[in-house]
Amino acid sequence: MMNRCGCACEECASWPAECPGCEQTRGTPYWTQHVGLEACPIYVCCTGRAHADCGECEEIPCQTWVGLKDPSLSDEEHRKSIEERVNSLTRK
Repeated sequence: MMNRCGCACEECASWPAECPGCEQTRGTPYWTQHVGLEACPIYVCCTGRAHADCGECEEIPCQTWVGLKDPSLSDEEHRKSIEERVNSLTRK
């Protein structure tokens, strides 16, 4: 299952036990509570613009993507993650 940001739920260690996915939680995956957010800003932006996913946006990858970094990733891993997600969303 591909999320609006290009992350695949099946590749996440927290899916499905801890987190059923962004669509099922309406943009409030488990990790938002750990970083003090009410909802994922990428999900909020995408739904607010009525996009099915970020691949429909001309700004991909935007500052929201760059600024929303998993603290367990190095800067290089974060950059690579963004690149892979952009590729998966724009190849459709």
